[in-house]
Parts: sequence; structure tokens; C-alpha cells
Amino acid sequence: MLAELNHVKKTYKDFQLDCSLAVREDCVTGLIGANGAGKSTTFKAILGLVYPESGEIRIFGKESSGITTEDKEDIGTVLGGSGFSEYLTAKQIQKIMKDFYPKFRAGEFEKNCVRFKIPMDKKVKDFSSGMKAKLRVLLAVSHEARLLILDEPTAGLDVTAREDILDLLREYVETPGRGILISSHISADLEQFCDDIYMIHQGKIVLHEETDRILENYGVVKVSDADYEKLDRRAILRVKKESFGYSCLTDQRQFYLENYPDVAVEKGSVDEVISMMVRGEEL
Repeated sequence: MLAELNHVKKTYKDFQLDCSLAVREDCVTGLIGANGAGKSTTFKAILGLVYPESGEIRIFGKESSGITTEDKEDIGTVLGGSGFSEYLTAKQIQKIMKDFYPKFRAGEFEKNCVRFKIPMDKKVKDFSSGMKAKLRVLLAVSHEARLLILDEPTAGLDVTAREDILDLLREYVETPGRGILISSHISADLEQFCDDIYMIHQGKIVLHEETDRILENYGVVKVSDADYEKLDRRAILRVKKESFGYSCLTDQRQFYLENYPDVAVEKGSVDEVISMMVRGEEL
């Protein structure tokens, strides 16, 4: 296991994180949730940037307090609002990276800068938002990290720029033994990229599921008030009152398709699951 959190708690004035999750080798794990749900705090806890009051964090099988400088070099990060001075050029940043990371691959970094049209001699402050995002990801994958921690790496980018970044990350994770923990507000990115997904809401993990299972088995059953009373609700995860009756989130869509042919059963998506888990009520 590359990273494990077991009931990691961090308390602020009006918020408490209580998070358990795991990032496996050879997998891309997504962390989804609304702004303020606890995604960034979770990332910072893994990276030792905030200190939890309780719980256990293990990195590469070791307790977080025991990880070495070499272990830290095996982690690549993209965090919102962090990075090098924008008055530096990519060439100057490359030199700094070579000094800090013994395994930094300068030649490959330069090739990727050419590939993704990142100018080496232009100050970062003059880059477009897409170029800045690509540069951050290029730096994260250029020192042979085993684990990537990526907080909204595609935020604010157009479709082409997002796809470029996802292609780069797909290539990265093809090497055995690597893994990625990524957050994104763009559900389409997660659906096509992640092996499993955790959903965090008000500081707690409320759902963990394989992405394929969400897309294949989850659904939203839409029924009138009268049909709701007759509905077998044992496989219903959340219920939301609507003007027409009820929307019901299930992880057994096929059951309702087969047993309630006159009822609308919509195929699930990550967006639908997020909406129902946040706005719906438990039975």
C-alpha cells in the first residue's frame, strides 16, 4: 500500500476531518467532494503539512513519523496555490529540481516541455493557466515518484489541456508500483481515469467504490409518491423528495430495472452519486 489513513482527525474552529482511505499500487484513486469537504486537508495530512490530533497515517508501509528524506522524494505533488516563484523560468526551475531531487530526469523533462509546448526561457508569470498546470504536473512526474498527490490538477483548464494532462498521468501510472491520489471537480475526468473513488462530505468518507461499479451498478430510481410506498427500499442508499415524488439512489440498478419495469431507472454517474449522497437522506 502506498498510503493509508485510518481515522485521521484534524479539528478546526468550524470543521473536523475524520478520514480513512487507502491508495494502492498500480491504481488511480479519486477523492471527490464539495469545496470545504476536507479534500485539501486530507492531502496536507498525508504530506505532513498539517498535524492530526489522532489516527494513523502510513506512507509506503511506514508510520508517517518514520518516513525518510528518500521516502519524501518518492512523492510528487500538485497542490492548489503552491509552486515555484512565477518570476522563474522553466529552465531555472529545472536546475532547482536537479539540486533537490537526485532522480530528477532533466532530459525527459525537457522533452516533455517541448511535447506540451512549455517554453524553457519564458517566465512562468507569462504562461497561460493551461501552461502553468502542465508545468506543475510535469515537475511532479519527472523525479520517478512512486506516489502522486494531485489536488485539482486540471482545474480551470479547457478540454484539450485537461486531456493532455490526463494522458501524461496515464503514461506515468503504467510503470508498475506507482499510484495516484487525485481530486477533481470534473466528474468526467474521474470516470475515465480513476480505478476507485472515495467521496468525502463534511470531513468524513461517506462512500468508497470502484469506479466501474458506480457506472455499471448505480442508478437513480424516480417514482411517484404512490409508487414509493410500494418500492422495495432495501437496496436504496439515499432518498430525495422531489416535486414528482422521490429520487432514490441505489447500487443495484439492475434489480429495479427487472422488478419495476414501469418505473424510471436512470443510469448512475459520479455527478449523480455526489448529488444524491450530499442532498439525499438516509433511510
